[in-house]
Amino acid sequence: MSDHTATRVHAAVARFVGGDPAALLDLFADDATWEVPGDNAMAGVHRGRDGILAFLRRTAELTERTYHVEPLWILADDEHAVVVYRARGRRPDGRELDIEQALLVDVAGGLWRRARAQPLDQAAFDAFWAG
Repeated sequence: MSDHTATRVHAAVARFVGGDPAALLDLFADDATWEVPGDNAMAGVHRGRDGILAFLRRTAELTERTYHVEPLWILADDEHAVVVYRARGRRPDGRELDIEQALLVDVAGGLWRRARAQPLDQAAFDAFWAG
């Protein structure tokens, strides 16, 4: 396990948990992607730092800033990182989310090139983010 990559991943998660998604952007390559699977309003490939930041801000807006993550465990080497976390949030219409997700990250040159947020309960994730 790369201590440098693991330290950066831990710092990134702490910044996100602390409510500062913009502080994550220095971890991403200029042409990085953030992928979200499923059939829902958040699904798709979000490209570049600006696209990723817009996605993270939209997550906060659609949940009236109730969306939070709690890291459960992190593994990393020089080329990959996996963060398993608990995701919770509430939509204005009363829908609630409380699931585990995995963030799969490809790292190159110390920068995140590709991140894929994979819900472990896709049906619950899709229902929460629908419309």
